[in-house]
Amino acid sequence: MKPFAALLDRLVLTPQRNAKLRLLIDYFATVPDPDRGYGLAALTGELVFKNAKAGLIRELAMRRVDPVLFGWSYDFVGDLAETTALVWPAPPTSRDWPQLGEVVTTLQAGSRAGLPATVEAWLDALDATGRWALLKLITGGLRVGVSARLAKTALAHHRQRDVAEIEEIWHGLAPPYGELFAWLEGQGPRPSLDDKPVFRPLMLANPLEDHEVAELALDRYAAEWKWDGIRVQIAATSGEVRLYSRTGDDIGASFPEIVEAVDFTGVLDGELLVKRGDAVASFNDLQQRLGRKAPAAKLIETHPAVVHLYDILFDGTDDLRGLGLLERRARLEAFVARHAPPRMDVSPLVPFSDRAELDDLRRSCRGSEREGLMLKCKDSPYLAGRPKGPWFKWKRDALTLDCVLMYAQRGHGRRSSFYSDYTFGVWRAKDGAAGEEGAELVPVGKAYFGFTDAELQQLDRHVRDHTTRRYGPVREVTPNLVLEIAFDSVHRSTRHKSGVAMRFPRVHRIRWDKPATEADRLEAVERLVE
Repeated sequence: MKPFAALLDRLVLTPQRNAKLRLLIDYFATVPDPDRGYGLAALTGELVFKNAKAGLIRELAMRRVDPVLFGWSYDFVGDLAETTALVWPAPPTSRDWPQLGEVVTTLQAGSRAGLPATVEAWLDALDATGRWALLKLITGGLRVGVSARLAKTALAHHRQRDVAEIEEIWHGLAPPYGELFAWLEGQGPRPSLDDKPVFRPLMLANPLEDHEVAELALDRYAAEWKWDGIRVQIAATSGEVRLYSRTGDDIGASFPEIVEAVDFTGVLDGELLVKRGDAVASFNDLQQRLGRKAPAAKLIETHPAVVHLYDILFDGTDDLRGLGLLERRARLEAFVARHAPPRMDVSPLVPFSDRAELDDLRRSCRGSEREGLMLKCKDSPYLAGRPKGPWFKWKRDALTLDCVLMYAQRGHGRRSSFYSDYTFGVWRAKDGAAGEEGAELVPVGKAYFGFTDAELQQLDRHVRDHTTRRYGPVREVTPNLVLEIAFDSVHRSTRHKSGVAMRFPRVHRIRWDKPATEADRLEAVERLVE
C-alpha cells in the first residue's frame, strides 16, 4: 500500500499533466506485479468491491469517533474518505502495512460480515495518508486528476508504445494485467482479442462553434443528425453479443431486446433511443431504461429501444476502420440490407447545399428529438479518441432562464473545500395565492460547472454568508441570488417538486445585479418542455 498511497498523495498535489505522467511512469516501472496492475485498475476505475461500500466506512468511523464530532468534521472537510482518515484515532501498532494486492483480493473475496474487522485492522496499521488511500480505493472515487486515458498514456510511455495499441486491447484484459505488462516489457506476446466481443475505442467529435463553421471546407463534410440518446457499440463474434456504452460498460442486461436482435458477426456504432412507431421519444424516456439490470417486460413494451446505426468497424472479421467514412457507410448499408437486424436502421445523411441551409437544419432541431448536427469528413478513417478535424458536433443553441439559488453542497476532489454544487429553482404560485407575495420556489435542476475559479470563490462565500439551514452536507441559502442557467432542453420529471427538469444545466452568468423576485416563473420553464 505504501507506493500506492504515496502515488495518490503526490498526484492530488500535482496539477501539471506531464508531471503526473512522470509519476505514473515511475510507479509502473518500480512497483512489482501484481500491485502495479491493481494500482492501474484503481486509477482506471476497473475495481469493484460489492461488499465494501461508503456505508462501511461511516459505520467504522462512528465506532471510533463521537457522531456529532464526525458530522461536523465531515461537513467541514466535505469528503468521507479524507474525514475518516484524519479523525481516525489509530492506536500504536507495529503491524506492517498490507500489500495492495492483498487488500484488493481480500475486498473482492471478503464476506459482508467479516470485512468490517479486516478494514478496521488495516486502518489501525496505516498512517493518515495510507488510510486515505485505502478508503479512496474502497469508495472508488480517487479524484486525483488522472483519467483512464492518462493512465494508459503513461503505460504507453513506459515502454514506448502507441497508446492506441493499448486502447485496442484494453477491454479484453482484466486486473492485475499481468499479460499486458509482460507484452509491454517484451516478455510475452501481444494479448489476443480473437473470438472476443470486446469494446473497441470509439471515435469522438469535437464541439463546433457557430463562427468556426465558416472556416470549414463544407464540401469535404457529410452531415448527419445528432440524436438525443446514448452512444453505443454492438460487438458480436463466436455467438457472443455485447452492447457497450461509450465508456465501455456492458449495458446489454438493460436492453435485452437489442442483444436478442443480433444474429451477425461484426462491430457496429450507433445511437440508442426509445422509439414508438415512427416517433423517437425524449431522452427522459430513455432514462427510464438506463441502469435497470432486469427491466420488466411491461417497461420494455412501453419503452422499446432501437439503435440508429451510423458506422461499422468490423464487417464479420474484416477491420474497416482504415477506410474512409463514405466507404464504411456503403459497407454499413450493405451489411444492414444483408442481415436486416431487427430494431436497427441506418441513420440517414442530411443533404445540404451551403452554410446557411446547414444552419437552418441545425436550428430546426429545437423542440425535436435531435440535438443538432454531426459533420464528418467524407474520407476520414475511424480513429480512436477525439482527433481534431475529422468529426464535429454542431449542437442547437442553448436555452437560458434566470433561476434562484436554493441549496448548495460541497464538491469533490480539489473542490471538496468549496460549495460548488448548486440546486436552483423558479417561482411558482402557491395554491390559492396570487402575485409575488404568494409565490414559492420549486427546484428545476442542479449545476456543477460553467463558472470560473474566481466565480467559484465568490459563490462559496455567498453560500457561507447566507446559509439558513443545514441538512447534513447540504446548506439551504437565503433565496436572494439569481443564476442565469444555460441548458439544452426541459423534460417532465416526477423527481422534482416542480414537475420538470432541465437537461445539461450549467451556470451561464451570475446575476449579482438582478433581484430574486425578477427571476423566471415555472410557466416559462413549462413552455419549453419537449
